[in-house]
Amino acid sequence: MVAPASSVPLAGRRALVTGGASGIGAAICARLAADGASVVIADLQLETAARLAADTDGVAVRLDVTDFDAVAAVVQAHGPFDVLVNSAGVDQHAFFTQTTPADWRRLLAVNLESVLNTTHAVLGGMQAAGYGRIINIASEAGRLGSRGGSVYAAAKGGVIAFTRSIARENGRKGITANVVAPGPIDTPLLRQAVAQEGDKIMTAMTGATLAGRLGTSDEVAAAVAFLASEGAGYVTGEVLGVSGGMGCGA
Repeated sequence: MVAPASSVPLAGRRALVTGGASGIGAAICARLAADGASVVIADLQLETAARLAADTDGVAVRLDVTDFDAVAAVVQAHGPFDVLVNSAGVDQHAFFTQTTPADWRRLLAVNLESVLNTTHAVLGGMQAAGYGRIINIASEAGRLGSRGGSVYAAAKGGVIAFTRSIARENGRKGITANVVAPGPIDTPLLRQAVAQEGDKIMTAMTGATLAGRLGTSDEVAAAVAFLASEGAGYVTGEVLGVSGGMGCGA
């Protein structure tokens, strides 16, 4: 007989969520808190993070995830952590020949190097405890490529490869490492892009999904909550698409 799931499956767990002040990150923080976790919300937007922390009994910290030493200091001050969710990210819609090395460095630093920084900071504590859940928010662009987002796609592809490597290195240490790969999700940033590019981009994005619609931040958060739970203890090195079937077959 399978025991019924607890209403607080993450009770006693401590989680660090980067990029947690808004959009997908905020939904993840709210869901993990609802599941019983103590959540540290790390974001450059401290005031926004603080409001969310007040609503979720969490802790807000201002953090530049591209700063290795700053990340280590936050983990030292607020850890150790049982759960790490790397949700911080930035995009830039431009064809590759329209981008510059400065653009590349920014996109790679925020989307890929930040994941290395946080993972490096938390992994020792997880190994010592013999337990950990690392969940990295990538994108279907990391598997499929992205027209007008080549460097972003390269960074997210790197996140996928890195996560699988961490899973291999830590699989027998009680630590899982997985990727959630969203497709087009209804967030303020996406709505801003639609406002700039026109409705044609919305039609293209929804048309690329099997579901024929945008996803929601809560749907991404539900996937993260599962991977953070005890029930996902035998799931590691995987890429879970939350994209309405956009990545089907990838």
